[in-house]
Amino acid sequence: MGGGVTIMMVAMMMVLAISGLNASKHRAGPSAAQCHNEKQLAVNACSSVLQGGRPSAQCCRRVRVTHAKCICPDVTPELVRAVGGIARAVRLITSCGRKVPHHFKCGSVTTP
Repeated sequence: MGGGVTIMMVAMMMVLAISGLNASKHRAGPSAAQCHNEKQLAVNACSSVLQGGRPSAQCCRRVRVTHAKCICPDVTPELVRAVGGIARAVRLITSCGRKVPHHFKCGSVTTP
């Protein structure tokens, strides 16, 4: 896999991380194997976003169920820049019907 594709995959994970903010607050967290699977499902479902497009219905469903615990460890400022900035990430998430809390810390990034 090329470097650009890898960056975009991780960028999409950042979008999903912010979107899964509250997913794990109400039940036990996922195992490492489940997290790995969630990341793979997210990347596959959200390929349109990885190519600069809007999220598909399948991607939005994945955005709503992905656990922040699985994605947030991979979030860095560089990753946020790769996805087009925090404002774009928040817009993508809200377009999927998910609210993004203010001042949520995910990895080394905090939402506005």
